[in-house]
Amino acid sequence: MHSENAKVVVTGAAGFIGSHVAAAFLARGDRVLGVDNFDPFYDRSIKEANLARVREVSSSFECAEVDICDERALEELFVRARPTGVIHLAARAGVRPSVADPVGYARVNVLGTASVQRAAERAGCARLVLASSSSVYGNNDKTPFAEDDPVDRPISPYASTKRSCELIASAHHHLTGMPTACLRFFTVYGPGQRPDLAIAKFMRLIREGKPITMYGDGSMSRDYTFIDDIVRGVLAAHDRIERFGYRIWNLGSDRPVRLDTLIAQIGEVAGAEPRVEREAPPPGDVERTWADLARSRAELDYAPSVDRVEGLARQWAAMGV
Repeated sequence: MHSENAKVVVTGAAGFIGSHVAAAFLARGDRVLGVDNFDPFYDRSIKEANLARVREVSSSFECAEVDICDERALEELFVRARPTGVIHLAARAGVRPSVADPVGYARVNVLGTASVQRAAERAGCARLVLASSSSVYGNNDKTPFAEDDPVDRPISPYASTKRSCELIASAHHHLTGMPTACLRFFTVYGPGQRPDLAIAKFMRLIREGKPITMYGDGSMSRDYTFIDDIVRGVLAAHDRIERFGYRIWNLGSDRPVRLDTLIAQIGEVAGAEPRVEREAPPPGDVERTWADLARSRAELDYAPSVDRVEGLARQWAAMGV
């Protein structure tokens, strides 16, 4: 659903998912304002390259360097922009680093989300979509994971902050009536993936002829989801959330894979035999993820279409090797 008057703010626009989402909104004719503070979690040059690709879609794209925790600056920006929709993707990301810095993660993810909600309300925004995570399910024994499953036992600070964001978003919707979607992303990969994430890291190590560290016995599994499928889900949630008020949707592939199988498939795509070194699983890592897509298929017409091997090949090719 494109409107001639649509203007979308994308927080975290210089990041992996944010840059793809911003480009998709621009490609369909919406105006987009990006927001990013260029957190030094990974090299700024990667984020600048992401933004350069977004600007190739439309030279009218703008990106403001603002910290979402700076309430005054963010509110002033939103009030000037008067967005019709906000896609809130900015966050401190990653399970393992959150174990080392739980306070920092709580500040950015929870306080930052509250700041975004307040700024959106004061700017008269019509809808809000925010990124949650499959990590909120913890080590749920029931698979696949459905949106109405209990999520009261997260096992990492990161997961705890994402569940907290869902709760404050629910309260914000109750108090303001702003239609709000919470999207539980399941391990997103593809061209431009963050360098700290497993697939990007494994590909880089294979290219450099270095060994891959595999945590555990290889049985840990993840529901890897290609970025193009995630982006389609984000746009659908943005366009349809007014019908639901407040809603949580899973965005995954419904095709989980074991870690050892994933590493072998990356090796096949790269044309090299991976050298694997085993280590004990770090604290905070869940044993499995698997998205139940019944709700998102029915309500968003969400239909992930990119096969994992195809997606891996596209990510490998984008590395220029």
